[in-house]
Amino acid sequence: MPHTFRLLASVALFTLSAPLMAQSAPPAPAPASSTSGWGVDLSARDLSVKPGDDFDAYASGSWKKRTTIPADRPSTGTFYDLSEAVQAQVRDIITAAPKDSQIGALYSSFMDEARLETLGLKPLQADLAQVRALSDKVAFARFMGETQSRFGASLIGASVGPDTANADLNVLYIDQSGLGLPDRDYYLSDQFKPQREAYHAYVQRMLTAIGQSNPAAGADAILAFETQIARIHWEQAAQRDLTRTNNPYSTAQLASYAPGLDWKAWFEGVKVGPQQRMIVGPNTAIKGLAKLYADTPLATLKLWEAFHIADQAAPYLNKAMVDSRFAYVKTLAGVSENRPRWKRGIDLVNGSLGELVGQVYVARHFTPDAKAKMEVLVANLKTAMAHRIETNSWMSAPTKQAAITKLSKMDVMVGYPDFWRNYSGLKVEAGDLYGNVERAAAFNEAYDLEDLGKKVNRKKWGMTPQTVNAYNGGGENKIVFPAGILQPPFFDPKADDAVNYGSIGAIIGHEISHGFDDQGRRIDDTGAVRDWWTAEDGKRFEAEAKVFGEEYGRFEAAPGAFLKPEQTMGENIADFAGIQVALDAYHAALGGKPAPVLDGLTGDQRFFLAYAQNWRALQREDALRNQVAVDPHSPARFRVLGPLPNVEAWYQAFGVKPGDKMYIAPEKRAKIW
Repeated sequence: MPHTFRLLASVALFTLSAPLMAQSAPPAPAPASSTSGWGVDLSARDLSVKPGDDFDAYASGSWKKRTTIPADRPSTGTFYDLSEAVQAQVRDIITAAPKDSQIGALYSSFMDEARLETLGLKPLQADLAQVRALSDKVAFARFMGETQSRFGASLIGASVGPDTANADLNVLYIDQSGLGLPDRDYYLSDQFKPQREAYHAYVQRMLTAIGQSNPAAGADAILAFETQIARIHWEQAAQRDLTRTNNPYSTAQLASYAPGLDWKAWFEGVKVGPQQRMIVGPNTAIKGLAKLYADTPLATLKLWEAFHIADQAAPYLNKAMVDSRFAYVKTLAGVSENRPRWKRGIDLVNGSLGELVGQVYVARHFTPDAKAKMEVLVANLKTAMAHRIETNSWMSAPTKQAAITKLSKMDVMVGYPDFWRNYSGLKVEAGDLYGNVERAAAFNEAYDLEDLGKKVNRKKWGMTPQTVNAYNGGGENKIVFPAGILQPPFFDPKADDAVNYGSIGAIIGHEISHGFDDQGRRIDDTGAVRDWWTAEDGKRFEAEAKVFGEEYGRFEAAPGAFLKPEQTMGENIADFAGIQVALDAYHAALGGKPAPVLDGLTGDQRFFLAYAQNWRALQREDALRNQVAVDPHSPARFRVLGPLPNVEAWYQAFGVKPGDKMYIAPEKRAKIW
């Protein structure tokens, strides 16, 4: 089941599940209650820290001093607090489901540890036998294509999304794949040597478990092969650059451009016929991977495939396999304990039957009143964004008009989808966990592929309603806010307006602004990839973005692990814009009246505190290194320290002066939005 990302992939508020914990969402501790009565946790502040020296520590320093990251978690913080609360709500839904229902049967099959111990590795044998029986590279290419919807690995991945030239039509996207470690850096950088060693030991254990002869030599061969893959793969920053990844090919053109892989067989495995137009994102990497495939002995490919089948299946087998896998993945996150089994089971059901669970979730936990109030907030933020565009000093009139048009067409989805998925075709059996997982994977892959060649359904959701996150739909020009995130501390109808605007308002502004960030500027109001800015506007924007990026490039998340501005630029700009747009909307909501002072804090002070406490978090060093390597989002602390020194209102609110550690002279501040 290779993980692939299409060119116009949705841009989420934060990465919900990193590659380090495949097939699971990040865990979270129980929520901490606010002590203010109006929405901000005043007890979290460290008043010994000057706001202008370290606003993250000022807003959340006392909380950090008294908080310990649980042993089974790579990090903890506000998002994880709410995720934990939502997971408990979802657990009540899943455990109450009838045992013969799809939800009940899937959860029961995961929780039946006694049966899994009895079965041992028997469920794995048919898939392994199929790999061992592959007689040539044509058959192997076909099998790699099949792994789109089953356990196994492929050098190439496929997904479906809006065409870059005609965003009303879905086309196929081809992407690089094939690595076991989270990213190319894990193979090529000295800082990840401990993780490589842990991975090598894990590969050897897995090969031993499945009866492979000479597992030590086999592990060497797999690591050497994947290191070659890593050298071919594009870096993360390049993969998000639309000027580089918008590469249309027909099936015949791709086969001619990237010889070495039997593309006909691979597409047969994916169950996709010849295409007149598809988008090959990292095209030079695809060409290199095809050549590597031709140069690699079939025996090595089969060994690699067998390992990845066992690796992906391990969470659904006996305890020995689960523990063996955890001994490796814990090195990626720095955790010392695996998460409780029930939480892993909840994640499986959510990932397999997400909207089926979501229907019950919104009926219980999301009111029509909350939906209506959220829609008003979004409308206010869009109005504020329009004003920012209209008054922007570096944007010319034609670009402003195009931006306003795109903003006006941006669809807003709140809480849950208008139409629910039908899961009636998915067979789930309480006594067949392995089969359930593979059937669910095939069912969900077919659901994605069924859109190929059809009109884009912009009402289709990329997140479940119970997700604590939000996203901008890229080529679909939409913003989506699931019910899961629309509750305290992010959104509370009873909270002070300054807090709601500083919290969920900044999130709304973040998602809106993705339509106008360093990549959103290359997607027009129809969703087509086209640079709709004038050349002069583009140069001015890039100059300001460069200033902004240089600030982030100085941030060191862990010893030697500096942020990569080109990789995180879009999310950093969205944070910056989200703060400013939300603050404008808050001021407008005051209707010309002065904001009240609460507990000695002005409205703007409460706004910025709410924003900072959105991102309060503690993260383990290994988790930080993982995030810097693979994530387009900056670590939580820098989502506070990065944008605020460029916001004039923050200086005024807290009296930040020259000499304060976060102070940036006015002429050196970025001025994007």
